[in-house]
Amino acid sequence: MKIVIITGMSGAGRSRAADWFEDQGYYCIDNMPPALISRFLEMSSDEIDRVAFVADLRTGSFFDRLQEVIDDLRERPSIDLTVLYMEASPQEIVRRYNEVRRNHPLSGSAASLDVIEEEKSKLTVIRKKADCILDTTNLKVSELNAELDRLILEGDGSSNFAVNISSFGFKYGIPSEADIMFDVRFIPNPYWVPSLKKLTGNNKKVVEFIFRSELAGQFVDSVHILLRSMIKGYINEGKYHLNIAFGCTGGHHRSVAIANAVAEKFEKDGMRVRVNHRDLDLQNKKRK
Repeated sequence: MKIVIITGMSGAGRSRAADWFEDQGYYCIDNMPPALISRFLEMSSDEIDRVAFVADLRTGSFFDRLQEVIDDLRERPSIDLTVLYMEASPQEIVRRYNEVRRNHPLSGSAASLDVIEEEKSKLTVIRKKADCILDTTNLKVSELNAELDRLILEGDGSSNFAVNISSFGFKYGIPSEADIMFDVRFIPNPYWVPSLKKLTGNNKKVVEFIFRSELAGQFVDSVHILLRSMIKGYINEGKYHLNIAFGCTGGHHRSVAIANAVAEKFEKDGMRVRVNHRDLDLQNKKRK
C-alpha cells in the first residue's frame, strides 16, 4: 500500500497538494489525528491501495504522535511510505493569510511572523523525518503540481534538492527569501539602448547585447562553478533547496538574462530548477 503523509507549515499549500494526490487516485483524509492512522489502514487495507493523510498542528496534542506513527509505518514491509513536508517563507505565509483573511490555527488569530516561527520550531522533528521537502514560496498552482509530478511520480530521491533562481530590481527592494544574492549592475545596461529599452531579458536581442560583454559570460560560468561546489554541502547539511537571486536596477533586462543563463547551466546538470522573474511585470508600471 502506498501511503503519503502531507505535513508542514500552515499556509504552505497542503490542501493544494492533497487535491493533486486525489487527482492521482489517492484516497485523501485531512486533519486525522495521527493515532488513528494505523487503525484506519487496518480497516481499509483490502479496499484502498493508495492513501494520503494531511497531518498538522491543527490536531493539537494529537500531533505529538505523528513521529511515532511515521516510525511504525516505515517498519512495515507492506507499506510504501512517503512523508511530504511543505514550507514557505514566513513573509509569504503572512501575505497568504492576510489575503484570505483567515486566522492562523496555532494562535487562533491573525498570522504573524512570531507565530509562524513558533510553528516552524515545533515542526523541526517532523521536518527531519521527511522524504521530500517542498518550498512553495514562489510557486503558482500549476508550478506546485509540476513539482509534485517530479517529486512523487518520478520518485527520484536525488532530484529532491531544488535550485530556485530569481531575478529582481533593486529599486523595488531585495528579496527576503534569498539565500544568496548577486548584483549584476556591473554588466552594460540594455536600458540605455532605445531599441532594447522596452524589451526584457527574455528577448533574444537583449540577451545578445548582454553577452557581447565578456564579463557576462565569465560571471555566469564562475557563479555556476561556485554554486555547484556548494550544493553538495547543502545537501549533506539537510538543506533541500537553495534560493539564488540576481538583481539589476529595474529587474527587466540584465538580471533576467543572467538568471536564465545560470538556470540553463543547472538544468544541463540534471538539477531541479525553478525560475521566477519577480519584477518583470512591473515594466513601464509603477509598483504599488
